[in-house]
Amino acid sequence: MGKKLKWGILGTAHIATEHVIPAMLNCQYGEVYAIASRNLEKAKAISKPFKIEKPYGSYEELLADKEVDAVYIPLPNHLHVQWAIKALEANKHVLVEKPIGLSSQEAQKLLQEAKKYSHLKVMEAFMYRHHPQWIKVKELVDQKVIGDIKTIQSSFSFYEDDPNSIVNNKEFGGGSLMDIGCYPISLSRFLFNSEPKSISSVIEYHPEFKVDVLASGILEFEAGTSVFFSATQLADNQQAQIFGTKGNIKFELPFNPPIDRPSKIWVTIGEDCQTIEFETCNQYTIQADLFALAVKDNTPVPTPLEDAVKNMIVIEKLEESNLKGQRILM
Repeated sequence: MGKKLKWGILGTAHIATEHVIPAMLNCQYGEVYAIASRNLEKAKAISKPFKIEKPYGSYEELLADKEVDAVYIPLPNHLHVQWAIKALEANKHVLVEKPIGLSSQEAQKLLQEAKKYSHLKVMEAFMYRHHPQWIKVKELVDQKVIGDIKTIQSSFSFYEDDPNSIVNNKEFGGGSLMDIGCYPISLSRFLFNSEPKSISSVIEYHPEFKVDVLASGILEFEAGTSVFFSATQLADNQQAQIFGTKGNIKFELPFNPPIDRPSKIWVTIGEDCQTIEFETCNQYTIQADLFALAVKDNTPVPTPLEDAVKNMIVIEKLEESNLKGQRILM
């Protein structure tokens, strides 16, 4: 391809150091060139094992580096939009971690700003959508292999009761819906290829942290329904199953498929259950390469920013439904 896209990592969050940076080291079209922390020593310490050339002690310094082509933003949710806009102003392409921001209004603000920089690419990092298992499932659904899809059941949960955890910080955009509930919402809109026409929810809030720790939702689409829950104080779990008029599709691990062995889905039609295995891969590597290709070829990114705005609207409507104790029509 010639020159690789030079990435700058804005922050040293767990998602970056444990998942995204290791995955980016195997990219075909990009390389991790710089990393910034508000603490230079921390940036230096993280840069060493990954052999990152430029560690910076502030986000501003990284954005001022003309060698950086694109930034990945794994900062806490409340910082996503402001730093995405600063990155655009510094003439950088932007891959920003999900959820896009604290509200649909914030997401809309980023969308409007991005339009001023039409030569730059901006994308929300919903990595699951780029994994071959989801590409295949979308194809199977669109081809009506399991008939017309009528309902989707999905859930995502883990246990975190540390008061210092970002997920338990309301001001930082914590809570189960923002952190992981956004996945069942996203996949529902992706598979039905539309927006819900009504939304219902029951949400449980933590008495001290004031963030939602268990959210149960029903999204009603023109073609069917999606029923899901997300939780930050339940045992580790992730699942997704799609039910059609002829059969169903079930994932082994829908959101965090393994990177050291093949991932699997099961397609059941009548008595016949077929296992489909996917070659070992890393969805974070695929995501970064697809983004880099969009930059290189000046083509649209796989997931447009408009999608991020729409996902945030659904999160807000779920909160509104719980608050009002009624179904919300869209």
